[in-house]
Amino acid sequence: MAEPPGAPHRTTGSTLLHPLSGLLGIPLDQINFVACQLFALLAAFWFRIYLGPSHASSAVRHAFATLFGIYFAVFCFGWYSIHLFVLVMMNYGIMNMASIPNIHRYSFVVAMGYLTLCHISRIYIFHYGILTTDFSGPLMIITQKITTLACQLHDGIGRQAEELTAEQNRLAVKTRPSLLEYLSYLLNFMSIIAGPCSNYKDYIAFIEGRHVHMKLLEVNWKQKGYDRLPDPSPTGAVMYKLCITLVSLILFLTLTKNFPMAYIIDNEFLDKTPFLSRLGYLYVVTQAAKPKYYFAWTLADAVNNAAGYGFSGVDERGAFRWDLLSNLNIWNIETATSFKMYIENWNIQTAAWLKRVCYDRAPWYPTALTFILSALWHDKKQLQTLLPLVSASQDSLRRCYLGCHSTGRVLYCCTICYAGC
Repeated sequence: MAEPPGAPHRTTGSTLLHPLSGLLGIPLDQINFVACQLFALLAAFWFRIYLGPSHASSAVRHAFATLFGIYFAVFCFGWYSIHLFVLVMMNYGIMNMASIPNIHRYSFVVAMGYLTLCHISRIYIFHYGILTTDFSGPLMIITQKITTLACQLHDGIGRQAEELTAEQNRLAVKTRPSLLEYLSYLLNFMSIIAGPCSNYKDYIAFIEGRHVHMKLLEVNWKQKGYDRLPDPSPTGAVMYKLCITLVSLILFLTLTKNFPMAYIIDNEFLDKTPFLSRLGYLYVVTQAAKPKYYFAWTLADAVNNAAGYGFSGVDERGAFRWDLLSNLNIWNIETATSFKMYIENWNIQTAAWLKRVCYDRAPWYPTALTFILSALWHDKKQLQTLLPLVSASQDSLRRCYLGCHSTGRVLYCCTICYAGC
């Protein structure tokens, strides 16, 4: 929604683009977000071409990524960005001072504790903000990275190889990172604004120029039809993802303009609209909100790919894949036939983080503890804790409807689309 004329700059971030905000009728914090991501995209191309591993040392690449990331955080969030830097430096102290057997516990408690306090202050003290700027997104991503690094450092130094799963052994970090490496991993310009979370070992391999070759060796590139080690370019993947980003933005702006969310609390809508019409309108407006996430997450993925980060190997047809950091699969989301399929393709990197940090490590009740962690991390209060119930009910619907005739299948699809949104 547009800000009213003459309204104060309700943001702690930069007001440089306020005239553009007024012209487009879009809140300034959203303008700042998009501007930073587009500038990050250009910077990522420049970073890959002119500061590639063959042109610059790892220290230079770390420093550039860190300084630009800090600038983007200050530009978007102003003094709110102090929260990001405080959390980062507190956990750097823990990482260097805590004993290895407890490093993952202390890091987890401090990172999640700080995030939870920020959530509580926003919800119950400031009622989601005196100012419109929301810094919780970057803080949530940094929390994921801090706990991921702490657990992988504990695996690499504090546990024996035979105690680890194959994935934990592959991602284990054998040495404590330097301050520059640590800051670069947490604050780099490719992921500071919209993520996603990635593994420390993959990020360091990217900075040092080993990322693509490491992934090719993992999939045995010779069996994919290549007679020498290829050098894949991310340009095609970036262009494809930018097209998805553009379509998602157009859909979001069009649908939210024609089907405003605020209409569902209008007295006329509540009193005079038939129940089925209200239900249909509610379905449309909730679906209209999804392209916003498609836009933000796909653009973030494109930024990382443009820098040369996110290569995942070669598919069965021999084509290069740049989906290591992809956060969603839009086709699978829109055609999901179960709640399980839906959540497996939505916010993929967060699901992977929950699995690696909580589910694979919880000594008791891993499923329940994972849902609780998800609720605390998301700040959705009791809503997220209802997910197990929703999942169970939707699975029951699937078994009931899909075992019936074609009408039952159609009814199930309608039900799952409404409940899954």
